[in-house]
Amino acid sequence: MKRIIPTAFTALALWGCGNTSNTPVISSREVGAGAEQAAAVQRAAAEVLGQKFEVGGVEELQARAVIEDDTGATHVRFDRTFQGLRVLGGDFVVHSNTDGVTEFSVANTLSLKGVESKAHFDGAAASVLAQAAFTGVKLDSSSAELVVDALEGRAAALAYEVILEGLQADGTPSELHVLVDARTGAIRGQWEGIETAAAVGTGNSLYSGTVSINTNSVSGGYELRDTTRGKGFYTTGTGITTDADNVWGNGTTSNAQSAAVDAHYGIQVTYDYYFNTHGRNGIDGAGGAGYNTVHYGTKYNNAFWSDSCFCMTYGDGDGTTFTPLTALDVAGHEMTHGVTSRTAKLVYSGESGGLNEATSDIFGTLVEYYANNANDPGDYIIGEEIYTPAKAGDGLRYMYNPSLDGKSANCWSSSVGSLDVHYSSGVANHFFYLLAEGSKPASGPASPTCNGATVTGIGRAAAGKIWYRALTVYMTSSTKYAAARTATLNAAKDLYGSGSTQYNAVAAAWTAVSVN
Repeated sequence: MKRIIPTAFTALALWGCGNTSNTPVISSREVGAGAEQAAAVQRAAAEVLGQKFEVGGVEELQARAVIEDDTGATHVRFDRTFQGLRVLGGDFVVHSNTDGVTEFSVANTLSLKGVESKAHFDGAAASVLAQAAFTGVKLDSSSAELVVDALEGRAAALAYEVILEGLQADGTPSELHVLVDARTGAIRGQWEGIETAAAVGTGNSLYSGTVSINTNSVSGGYELRDTTRGKGFYTTGTGITTDADNVWGNGTTSNAQSAAVDAHYGIQVTYDYYFNTHGRNGIDGAGGAGYNTVHYGTKYNNAFWSDSCFCMTYGDGDGTTFTPLTALDVAGHEMTHGVTSRTAKLVYSGESGGLNEATSDIFGTLVEYYANNANDPGDYIIGEEIYTPAKAGDGLRYMYNPSLDGKSANCWSSSVGSLDVHYSSGVANHFFYLLAEGSKPASGPASPTCNGATVTGIGRAAAGKIWYRALTVYMTSSTKYAAARTATLNAAKDLYGSGSTQYNAVAAAWTAVSVN
Protein backbone atom coordinates (compact mmCIF):
# COMPACT_ATOMS: atom_id res chain seq x y z
CA MET A 1 0.00 0.00 0.00
CA LYS A 2 1.08 3.57 -0.61
CA ARG A 3 0.52 6.19 2.06
CA ILE A 4 -0.49 9.59 0.72
CA ILE A 5 0.48 12.47 2.97
CA PRO A 6 -2.10 15.22 2.49
CA THR A 7 -0.61 18.40 1.16
CA ALA A 8 -1.64 21.88 0.30
CA PHE A 9 0.03 23.33 -2.80
CA THR A 10 3.52 24.23 -1.72
CA ALA A 11 5.24 26.79 -3.90
CA LEU A 12 9.02 26.83 -4.17
CA ALA A 13 10.47 29.76 -6.07
CA LEU A 14 13.38 29.08 -8.43
CA TRP A 15 15.18 32.18 -9.56
CA GLY A 16 17.32 32.39 -12.67
CA CYS A 17 19.69 34.78 -10.95
CA GLY A 18 20.42 35.87 -7.42
CA ASN A 19 19.82 32.45 -5.86
CA THR A 20 23.01 30.48 -6.45
CA SER A 21 23.04 28.45 -3.25
CA ASN A 22 20.69 25.73 -4.57
CA THR A 23 18.55 26.32 -1.49
CA PRO A 24 14.81 26.35 -2.20
CA VAL A 25 13.02 29.52 -1.26
CA ILE A 26 9.58 29.07 0.26
CA SER A 27 7.04 31.45 -1.21
CA SER A 28 4.18 33.01 0.68
CA ARG A 29 1.96 29.98 0.14
CA GLU A 30 1.62 27.65 3.07
CA VAL A 31 3.70 24.49 3.09
CA GLY A 32 0.81 22.64 4.71
CA ALA A 33 0.51 20.89 8.03
CA GLY A 34 3.15 18.37 8.95
CA ALA A 35 6.90 18.62 9.36
CA GLU A 36 7.35 15.25 7.63
CA GLN A 37 5.75 16.54 4.47
CA ALA A 38 7.62 19.85 4.54
CA ALA A 39 10.98 18.10 5.00
CA ALA A 40 10.30 15.74 2.09
CA VAL A 41 9.38 18.66 -0.16
CA GLN A 42 12.50 20.61 0.85
CA ARG A 43 14.80 17.65 0.13
CA ALA A 44 13.19 16.98 -3.23
CA ALA A 45 13.31 20.63 -4.24
CA ALA A 46 16.99 20.88 -3.33
CA GLU A 47 17.70 17.93 -5.62
CA VAL A 48 15.78 19.57 -8.45
CA LEU A 49 17.70 22.81 -8.06
CA GLY A 50 21.03 21.07 -7.86
CA GLN A 51 20.65 18.62 -10.73
CA LYS A 52 17.87 19.06 -13.20
CA PHE A 53 16.82 22.57 -14.10
CA GLU A 54 18.48 25.21 -16.21
CA VAL A 55 16.37 28.14 -15.16
CA GLY A 56 16.13 30.99 -17.65
CA GLY A 57 13.68 33.19 -15.77
CA VAL A 58 11.46 33.14 -12.72
CA GLU A 59 10.05 29.66 -12.24
CA GLU A 60 8.08 28.07 -9.47
CA LEU A 61 7.59 24.47 -8.41
CA GLN A 62 4.38 23.55 -6.65
CA ALA A 63 4.41 20.37 -4.58
CA ARG A 64 1.12 18.64 -5.30
CA ALA A 65 1.45 15.45 -3.23
CA VAL A 66 3.90 13.53 -1.08
CA ILE A 67 3.61 9.74 -1.12
CA GLU A 68 5.49 7.31 1.11
CA ASP A 69 5.56 3.68 -0.03
CA ASP A 70 6.02 0.46 1.88
CA THR A 71 9.82 0.60 1.58
CA GLY A 72 10.03 4.01 3.28
CA ALA A 73 10.85 5.80 0.03
CA THR A 74 9.16 9.15 -0.56
CA HIS A 75 7.81 10.42 -3.86
CA VAL A 76 7.11 14.14 -4.24
CA ARG A 77 4.98 15.18 -7.21
CA PHE A 78 5.60 18.68 -8.54
CA ASP A 79 3.88 20.99 -10.98
CA ARG A 80 5.85 23.78 -12.65
CA THR A 81 5.04 27.39 -13.50
CA PHE A 82 6.95 30.02 -15.48
CA GLN A 83 6.48 33.69 -14.67
CA GLY A 84 3.22 32.75 -13.02
CA LEU A 85 1.95 30.74 -16.00
CA ARG A 86 1.11 27.06 -15.83
CA VAL A 87 3.59 24.85 -17.68
CA LEU A 88 1.63 22.13 -19.46
CA GLY A 89 3.76 18.99 -19.38
CA GLY A 90 5.99 20.38 -16.66
CA ASP A 91 4.96 17.99 -13.91
CA PHE A 92 7.38 15.38 -12.56
CA VAL A 93 8.10 13.22 -9.53
CA VAL A 94 11.19 13.15 -7.32
CA HIS A 95 11.86 9.77 -5.66
CA SER A 96 14.10 9.49 -2.59
CA ASN A 97 14.83 6.14 -0.98
CA THR A 98 15.86 5.51 2.62
CA ASP A 99 19.55 5.60 1.67
CA GLY A 100 19.23 9.13 0.33
CA VAL A 101 19.45 8.12 -3.34
CA THR A 102 17.28 10.35 -5.51
CA GLU A 103 15.81 9.60 -8.92
CA PHE A 104 13.44 11.48 -11.21
CA SER A 105 10.36 10.09 -12.90
CA VAL A 106 8.82 11.64 -16.02
CA ALA A 107 10.97 14.67 -15.35
CA ASN A 108 10.49 17.29 -18.04
CA THR A 109 13.73 19.21 -17.76
CA LEU A 110 13.10 21.13 -20.96
CA SER A 111 14.70 24.53 -20.69
CA LEU A 112 12.29 27.43 -20.72
CA LYS A 113 15.02 29.89 -21.57
CA GLY A 114 13.92 32.00 -24.52
CA VAL A 115 10.18 31.47 -24.04
CA GLU A 116 8.46 34.74 -24.78
CA SER A 117 6.57 36.24 -21.87
CA LYS A 118 4.29 38.49 -23.91
CA ALA A 119 1.61 37.35 -26.34
CA HIS A 120 1.32 38.91 -29.80
CA PHE A 121 -2.49 38.99 -29.57
CA ASP A 122 -5.19 38.67 -26.93
CA GLY A 123 -7.35 35.81 -25.72
CA ALA A 124 -10.36 36.85 -27.80
CA ALA A 125 -8.31 36.53 -30.98
CA ALA A 126 -6.98 33.16 -29.79
CA SER A 127 -10.56 31.95 -29.31
CA VAL A 128 -11.39 32.87 -32.90
CA LEU A 129 -8.32 31.01 -34.18
CA ALA A 130 -9.18 27.96 -32.06
CA GLN A 131 -12.66 27.66 -33.53
CA ALA A 132 -11.20 26.15 -36.70
CA ALA A 133 -10.47 22.98 -34.70
CA PHE A 134 -14.06 22.57 -33.50
CA THR A 135 -16.09 20.07 -35.56
CA GLY A 136 -19.29 19.79 -33.50
CA VAL A 137 -21.97 22.32 -32.66
CA LYS A 138 -20.29 25.27 -31.00
CA LEU A 139 -22.05 27.23 -28.31
CA ASP A 140 -21.30 30.88 -27.74
CA SER A 141 -18.98 30.21 -24.85
CA SER A 142 -15.20 30.06 -24.63
CA SER A 143 -12.29 30.94 -22.38
CA ALA A 144 -8.59 31.51 -23.03
CA GLU A 145 -5.70 31.25 -20.56
CA LEU A 146 -2.08 32.11 -21.30
CA VAL A 147 0.16 29.11 -20.53
CA VAL A 148 3.54 27.64 -21.45
CA ASP A 149 3.06 24.58 -23.67
CA ALA A 150 5.76 21.96 -23.09
CA LEU A 151 3.64 18.92 -23.91
CA GLU A 152 4.76 16.05 -26.14
CA GLY A 153 8.42 16.93 -25.67
CA ARG A 154 8.20 19.74 -28.23
CA ALA A 155 10.00 23.06 -27.87
CA ALA A 156 8.31 25.06 -25.15
CA ALA A 157 6.37 28.12 -26.26
CA LEU A 158 3.89 30.64 -24.97
CA ALA A 159 0.36 29.61 -25.93
CA TYR A 160 -3.27 30.16 -25.16
CA GLU A 161 -5.24 27.23 -23.81
CA VAL A 162 -8.65 27.93 -25.29
CA ILE A 163 -11.67 25.96 -24.06
CA LEU A 164 -14.55 25.89 -26.53
CA GLU A 165 -17.90 24.65 -25.29
CA GLY A 166 -20.52 22.98 -27.44
CA LEU A 167 -21.87 19.61 -28.50
CA GLN A 168 -20.11 16.67 -30.13
CA ALA A 169 -21.61 15.05 -33.22
CA ASP A 170 -23.55 12.46 -31.16
CA GLY A 171 -24.96 15.10 -28.79
CA THR A 172 -22.39 14.60 -26.02
CA PRO A 173 -21.30 17.93 -24.46
CA SER A 174 -17.89 19.15 -25.58
CA GLU A 175 -15.20 21.10 -23.78
CA LEU A 176 -12.55 21.16 -26.46
CA HIS A 177 -9.13 22.35 -25.26
CA VAL A 178 -7.15 23.95 -28.09
CA LEU A 179 -3.57 25.22 -27.75
CA VAL A 180 -2.93 28.30 -29.90
CA ASP A 181 0.64 29.55 -30.30
CA ALA A 182 0.62 33.03 -28.76
CA ARG A 183 3.22 34.26 -31.26
CA THR A 184 2.21 32.68 -34.59
CA GLY A 185 -1.44 31.77 -34.05
CA ALA A 186 -0.79 28.17 -35.11
CA ILE A 187 -2.74 25.35 -33.43
CA ARG A 188 -0.24 23.35 -31.35
CA GLY A 189 -2.57 20.65 -30.06
CA GLN A 190 -6.04 19.83 -28.80
CA TRP A 191 -7.96 17.40 -26.58
CA GLU A 192 -11.51 16.83 -25.41
CA GLY A 193 -12.25 17.74 -21.80
CA ILE A 194 -15.46 15.71 -21.56
CA GLU A 195 -14.58 12.13 -20.68
CA THR A 196 -17.62 10.09 -21.53
CA ALA A 197 -18.77 7.50 -19.06
CA ALA A 198 -18.27 4.01 -20.42
CA ALA A 199 -21.17 1.72 -20.92
CA VAL A 200 -21.13 -1.63 -19.15
CA GLY A 201 -21.88 -4.45 -21.54
CA THR A 202 -22.65 -8.12 -21.05
CA GLY A 203 -20.15 -10.51 -22.55
CA ASN A 204 -20.81 -14.18 -23.17
CA SER A 205 -17.27 -15.52 -23.29
CA LEU A 206 -15.78 -18.83 -24.35
CA TYR A 207 -13.93 -19.54 -21.11
CA SER A 208 -15.03 -17.20 -18.31
CA GLY A 209 -18.81 -17.43 -18.55
CA THR A 210 -20.97 -14.34 -18.63
CA VAL A 211 -18.94 -11.30 -17.59
CA SER A 212 -19.34 -7.54 -17.38
CA ILE A 213 -17.17 -5.64 -19.83
CA ASN A 214 -16.65 -1.93 -20.25
CA THR A 215 -17.68 -0.69 -23.68
CA ASN A 216 -18.17 2.67 -25.34
CA SER A 217 -21.34 4.22 -26.72
CA VAL A 218 -21.04 5.23 -30.38
CA SER A 219 -23.41 6.11 -33.16
CA GLY A 220 -25.40 2.98 -33.96
CA GLY A 221 -24.67 1.08 -30.76
CA TYR A 222 -21.56 0.16 -28.78
CA GLU A 223 -17.93 -0.73 -29.44
CA LEU A 224 -15.46 -2.89 -27.50
CA ARG A 225 -13.54 0.05 -26.13
CA ASP A 226 -12.81 0.72 -22.46
CA THR A 227 -12.25 4.41 -21.74
CA THR A 228 -12.16 4.06 -17.94
CA ARG A 229 -8.78 2.43 -17.40
CA GLY A 230 -5.67 4.51 -17.96
CA LYS A 231 -5.47 5.74 -21.53
CA GLY A 232 -8.09 3.20 -22.57
CA PHE A 233 -7.95 0.13 -24.79
CA TYR A 234 -10.03 -1.66 -27.39
CA THR A 235 -10.55 -5.04 -29.02
CA THR A 236 -10.83 -5.50 -32.75
CA GLY A 237 -10.74 -8.25 -35.37
CA THR A 238 -12.76 -9.91 -38.10
CA GLY A 239 -16.46 -9.70 -37.27
CA ILE A 240 -15.88 -7.32 -34.36
CA THR A 241 -17.37 -3.92 -35.10
CA THR A 242 -20.30 -2.56 -33.12
CA ASP A 243 -23.18 -4.15 -31.27
CA ALA A 244 -26.65 -2.66 -31.06
CA ASP A 245 -27.74 -3.95 -27.63
CA ASN A 246 -24.38 -4.16 -25.82
CA VAL A 247 -24.72 -7.90 -25.35
CA TRP A 248 -21.71 -9.56 -26.94
CA GLY A 249 -21.15 -13.14 -28.08
CA ASN A 250 -23.06 -16.32 -27.29
CA GLY A 251 -20.39 -18.29 -25.44
CA THR A 252 -19.45 -20.43 -28.45
CA THR A 253 -17.17 -20.07 -31.46
CA SER A 254 -20.21 -19.78 -33.74
CA ASN A 255 -20.28 -16.09 -32.82
CA ALA A 256 -17.11 -14.12 -33.62
CA GLN A 257 -17.76 -11.84 -30.67
CA SER A 258 -17.31 -14.60 -28.07
CA ALA A 259 -13.52 -14.79 -28.39
CA ALA A 260 -13.39 -10.99 -28.43
CA VAL A 261 -15.23 -10.95 -25.10
CA ASP A 262 -12.52 -13.18 -23.58
CA ALA A 263 -9.74 -10.96 -24.92
CA HIS A 264 -11.46 -7.76 -23.75
CA TYR A 265 -12.20 -9.25 -20.33
CA GLY A 266 -8.59 -10.45 -20.15
CA ILE A 267 -7.06 -7.04 -20.69
CA GLN A 268 -9.55 -5.51 -18.24
CA VAL A 269 -8.71 -7.99 -15.45
CA THR A 270 -4.96 -7.82 -16.12
CA TYR A 271 -5.01 -4.02 -15.96
CA ASP A 272 -6.90 -4.19 -12.65
CA TYR A 273 -4.52 -6.79 -11.22
CA TYR A 274 -1.44 -4.67 -11.86
CA PHE A 275 -3.11 -1.47 -10.72
CA ASN A 276 -4.74 -2.80 -7.55
CA THR A 277 -2.00 -5.22 -6.51
CA HIS A 278 1.18 -3.39 -7.49
CA GLY A 279 0.01 0.19 -8.02
CA ARG A 280 1.11 0.02 -11.64
CA ASN A 281 -0.51 2.59 -13.91
CA GLY A 282 -1.19 0.49 -16.98
CA ILE A 283 1.00 -2.03 -18.71
CA ASP A 284 3.54 0.59 -19.78
CA GLY A 285 3.52 2.30 -16.37
CA ALA A 286 2.05 5.46 -17.90
CA GLY A 287 -1.60 4.50 -18.36
CA GLY A 288 -1.20 2.54 -21.58
CA ALA A 289 -2.58 -0.98 -21.87
CA GLY A 290 -2.24 -1.66 -25.59
CA TYR A 291 -5.08 -3.26 -27.54
CA ASN A 292 -6.33 -6.66 -28.74
CA THR A 293 -6.70 -8.19 -32.18
CA VAL A 294 -8.61 -11.48 -32.36
CA HIS A 295 -9.23 -14.01 -35.17
CA TYR A 296 -5.69 -13.61 -36.51
CA GLY A 297 -4.67 -15.76 -39.46
CA THR A 298 -6.21 -19.10 -40.40
CA LYS A 299 -6.20 -21.92 -37.85
CA TYR A 300 -3.38 -20.08 -36.07
CA ASN A 301 -2.31 -22.01 -32.95
CA ASN A 302 -0.76 -19.19 -30.98
CA ALA A 303 -1.06 -15.75 -29.42
CA PHE A 304 1.63 -13.10 -29.23
CA TRP A 305 2.64 -9.73 -27.91
CA SER A 306 4.28 -7.14 -30.20
CA ASP A 307 6.18 -4.18 -28.80
CA SER A 308 6.04 -2.36 -32.12
CA CYS A 309 2.27 -1.91 -31.82
CA PHE A 310 2.17 -2.46 -28.05
CA CYS A 311 -0.65 -4.93 -28.65
CA MET A 312 -1.82 -8.51 -28.25
CA THR A 313 -2.87 -10.78 -31.10
CA TYR A 314 -4.79 -14.04 -30.74
CA GLY A 315 -5.26 -16.89 -33.18
CA ASP A 316 -8.41 -19.02 -33.35
CA GLY A 317 -6.60 -22.34 -33.04
CA ASP A 318 -6.92 -25.16 -35.54
CA GLY A 319 -10.08 -26.58 -33.96
CA THR A 320 -8.34 -29.91 -33.54
CA THR A 321 -5.87 -29.22 -30.75
CA PHE A 322 -6.75 -25.66 -29.78
CA THR A 323 -9.76 -23.37 -29.71
CA PRO A 324 -9.22 -19.55 -29.72
CA LEU A 325 -6.21 -18.70 -27.55
CA THR A 326 -8.00 -15.96 -25.62
CA ALA A 327 -8.10 -17.64 -22.18
CA LEU A 328 -7.51 -15.45 -19.15
CA ASP A 329 -4.06 -16.73 -18.19
CA VAL A 330 -2.93 -16.41 -21.81
CA ALA A 331 -4.11 -12.78 -21.85
CA GLY A 332 -2.27 -12.06 -18.60
CA HIS A 333 0.81 -13.80 -19.99
CA GLU A 334 0.87 -11.73 -23.19
CA MET A 335 0.25 -8.39 -21.47
CA THR A 336 3.04 -9.13 -19.00
CA HIS A 337 5.48 -9.21 -21.90
CA GLY A 338 4.57 -5.52 -22.22
CA VAL A 339 5.37 -4.94 -18.54
CA THR A 340 8.73 -6.65 -18.95
CA SER A 341 9.51 -4.59 -22.05
CA ARG A 342 8.99 -1.40 -20.06
CA THR A 343 10.99 -2.53 -17.01
CA ALA A 344 13.80 -5.11 -17.05
CA LYS A 345 13.71 -5.60 -20.85
CA LEU A 346 14.83 -9.22 -20.42
CA VAL A 347 16.41 -10.27 -23.71
CA TYR A 348 14.33 -13.02 -25.31
CA SER A 349 17.00 -15.71 -25.55
CA GLY A 350 19.03 -17.93 -23.25
CA GLU A 351 18.47 -17.71 -19.50
CA SER A 352 17.19 -14.13 -19.66
CA GLY A 353 14.62 -15.29 -22.22
CA GLY A 354 13.54 -18.07 -19.87
CA LEU A 355 13.09 -15.50 -17.11
CA ASN A 356 11.09 -13.36 -19.53
CA GLU A 357 8.73 -16.24 -20.34
CA ALA A 358 8.49 -17.31 -16.70
CA THR A 359 7.58 -13.75 -15.68
CA SER A 360 4.64 -13.92 -18.08
CA ASP A 361 3.59 -17.34 -16.78
CA ILE A 362 3.87 -16.15 -13.18
CA PHE A 363 1.74 -13.06 -13.63
CA GLY A 364 -0.64 -14.77 -16.06
CA THR A 365 -1.30 -17.25 -13.25
CA LEU A 366 -1.68 -14.50 -10.65
CA VAL A 367 -4.14 -12.69 -12.94
CA GLU A 368 -6.20 -15.88 -13.15
CA TYR A 369 -6.26 -16.16 -9.36
CA TYR A 370 -7.05 -12.44 -9.04
CA ALA A 371 -10.13 -12.78 -11.30
CA ASN A 372 -11.59 -15.41 -8.95
CA ASN A 373 -13.81 -16.59 -11.79
CA ALA A 374 -15.60 -19.87 -11.07
CA ASN A 375 -15.62 -20.77 -14.76
CA ASP A 376 -11.82 -20.59 -14.93
CA PRO A 377 -10.47 -21.01 -11.40
CA GLY A 378 -6.85 -20.20 -10.64
CA ASP A 379 -4.23 -22.90 -11.06
CA TYR A 380 -0.57 -23.32 -11.99
CA ILE A 381 -1.21 -24.85 -15.41
CA ILE A 382 -0.80 -22.49 -18.37
CA GLY A 383 -3.44 -22.49 -21.12
CA GLU A 384 -5.51 -25.39 -19.82
CA GLU A 385 -8.74 -23.86 -21.18
CA ILE A 386 -7.73 -23.65 -24.83
CA TYR A 387 -7.45 -27.38 -25.58
CA THR A 388 -10.11 -29.26 -27.52
CA PRO A 389 -11.59 -31.53 -26.54
CA ALA A 390 -10.83 -30.21 -23.04
CA LYS A 391 -9.72 -32.85 -20.55
CA ALA A 392 -8.07 -32.89 -17.16
CA GLY A 393 -4.32 -32.49 -17.27
CA ASP A 394 -4.18 -30.45 -20.48
CA GLY A 395 -1.69 -27.60 -20.36
CA LEU A 396 1.06 -25.77 -22.20
CA ARG A 397 3.25 -25.66 -19.09
CA TYR A 398 3.04 -27.00 -15.53
CA MET A 399 4.63 -24.66 -13.02
CA TYR A 400 4.55 -27.13 -10.12
CA ASN A 401 6.44 -29.75 -12.16
CA PRO A 402 7.66 -28.23 -15.47
CA SER A 403 9.14 -31.46 -16.81
CA LEU A 404 5.64 -32.94 -17.19
CA ASP A 405 5.56 -31.45 -20.70
CA GLY A 406 8.60 -33.54 -21.63
CA LYS A 407 10.63 -30.47 -22.61
CA SER A 408 10.92 -27.99 -19.74
CA ALA A 409 13.62 -27.97 -17.10
CA ASN A 410 12.75 -28.46 -13.43
CA CYS A 411 16.28 -27.70 -12.25
CA TRP A 412 19.02 -25.35 -13.34
CA SER A 413 22.09 -26.69 -15.12
CA SER A 414 24.73 -25.13 -17.34
CA SER A 415 22.77 -26.28 -20.40
CA VAL A 416 19.48 -24.56 -19.49
CA GLY A 417 20.38 -21.48 -21.52
CA SER A 418 20.52 -23.51 -24.70
CA LEU A 419 16.85 -24.49 -24.42
CA ASP A 420 13.99 -22.69 -26.14
CA VAL A 421 12.87 -19.86 -23.82
CA HIS A 422 9.51 -21.56 -23.23
CA TYR A 423 11.36 -24.52 -21.72
CA SER A 424 14.22 -22.76 -19.92
CA SER A 425 11.40 -20.86 -18.16
CA GLY A 426 10.71 -24.05 -16.21
CA VAL A 427 13.37 -23.29 -13.60
CA ALA A 428 11.80 -19.95 -12.61
CA ASN A 429 8.25 -21.31 -12.85
CA HIS A 430 9.24 -24.14 -10.52
CA PHE A 431 10.93 -21.68 -8.15
CA PHE A 432 7.81 -19.50 -8.00
CA TYR A 433 5.50 -22.41 -7.24
CA LEU A 434 7.77 -23.56 -4.41
CA LEU A 435 8.00 -20.00 -3.07
CA ALA A 436 4.25 -19.39 -3.17
CA GLU A 437 2.81 -22.82 -2.37
CA GLY A 438 5.69 -24.95 -1.10
CA SER A 439 6.72 -28.46 -2.07
CA LYS A 440 3.86 -30.12 -0.16
CA PRO A 441 0.98 -27.63 -0.08
CA ALA A 442 -2.19 -28.31 1.86
CA SER A 443 -4.10 -27.94 -1.40
CA GLY A 444 -2.74 -28.26 -4.89
CA PRO A 445 -0.22 -30.68 -6.36
CA ALA A 446 3.02 -31.59 -4.63
CA SER A 447 6.17 -30.25 -6.27
CA PRO A 448 9.45 -32.19 -6.45
CA THR A 449 12.64 -30.43 -5.38
CA CYS A 450 16.03 -30.90 -6.97
CA ASN A 451 17.80 -31.30 -3.63
CA GLY A 452 15.16 -33.41 -1.90
CA ALA A 453 14.37 -30.63 0.58
CA THR A 454 10.93 -29.67 1.82
CA VAL A 455 10.06 -26.04 1.05
CA THR A 456 7.33 -24.09 2.86
CA GLY A 457 5.47 -21.53 0.76
CA ILE A 458 4.80 -17.92 1.76
CA GLY A 459 1.61 -17.44 -0.27
CA ARG A 460 0.89 -15.99 -3.69
CA ALA A 461 0.54 -12.40 -2.50
CA ALA A 462 4.01 -12.17 -0.95
CA ALA A 463 5.63 -14.19 -3.73
CA GLY A 464 4.04 -11.96 -6.37
CA LYS A 465 5.22 -8.78 -4.66
CA ILE A 466 8.76 -10.12 -4.47
CA TRP A 467 8.87 -11.11 -8.15
CA TYR A 468 7.33 -7.81 -9.25
CA ARG A 469 9.86 -5.75 -7.28
CA ALA A 470 12.73 -7.90 -8.53
CA LEU A 471 11.54 -7.40 -12.12
CA THR A 472 10.90 -3.67 -11.92
CA VAL A 473 13.79 -2.62 -9.66
CA TYR A 474 16.65 -5.12 -9.89
CA MET A 475 16.56 -7.24 -13.04
CA THR A 476 18.16 -5.97 -16.23
CA SER A 477 18.11 -7.08 -19.85
CA SER A 478 20.84 -9.70 -19.39
CA THR A 479 19.83 -11.13 -16.00
CA LYS A 480 20.48 -14.86 -15.71
CA TYR A 481 19.32 -17.29 -13.06
CA ALA A 482 22.11 -16.58 -10.56
CA ALA A 483 21.38 -12.85 -10.81
CA ALA A 484 17.63 -13.53 -10.53
CA ARG A 485 18.31 -15.19 -7.19
CA THR A 486 20.13 -12.06 -6.03
CA ALA A 487 17.37 -9.81 -7.41
CA THR A 488 14.59 -11.64 -5.59
CA LEU A 489 16.60 -11.76 -2.35
CA ASN A 490 17.11 -8.00 -2.59
CA ALA A 491 13.39 -7.55 -3.23
CA ALA A 492 12.49 -9.73 -0.25
CA LYS A 493 14.91 -7.79 1.93
CA ASP A 494 13.35 -4.49 0.84
CA LEU A 495 9.81 -5.68 1.46
CA TYR A 496 10.16 -7.93 4.50
CA GLY A 497 13.68 -7.56 5.88
CA SER A 498 16.87 -9.58 5.66
CA GLY A 499 16.51 -12.86 7.55
CA SER A 500 12.70 -12.67 7.46
CA THR A 501 10.57 -15.74 6.75
CA GLN A 502 10.01 -14.46 3.23
CA TYR A 503 13.71 -13.78 2.62
CA ASN A 504 14.70 -17.23 3.84
CA ALA A 505 11.96 -18.84 1.72
CA VAL A 506 13.33 -17.15 -1.41
CA ALA A 507 16.77 -18.59 -0.72
CA ALA A 508 15.36 -22.05 0.01
CA ALA A 509 13.19 -22.12 -3.14
CA TRP A 510 16.10 -21.17 -5.40
CA THR A 511 18.32 -23.80 -3.79
CA ALA A 512 15.53 -26.33 -4.36
CA VAL A 513 15.79 -25.71 -8.13
CA SER A 514 19.63 -25.82 -8.08
CA VAL A 515 20.21 -22.06 -8.35
CA ASN A 516 22.75 -21.25 -5.64
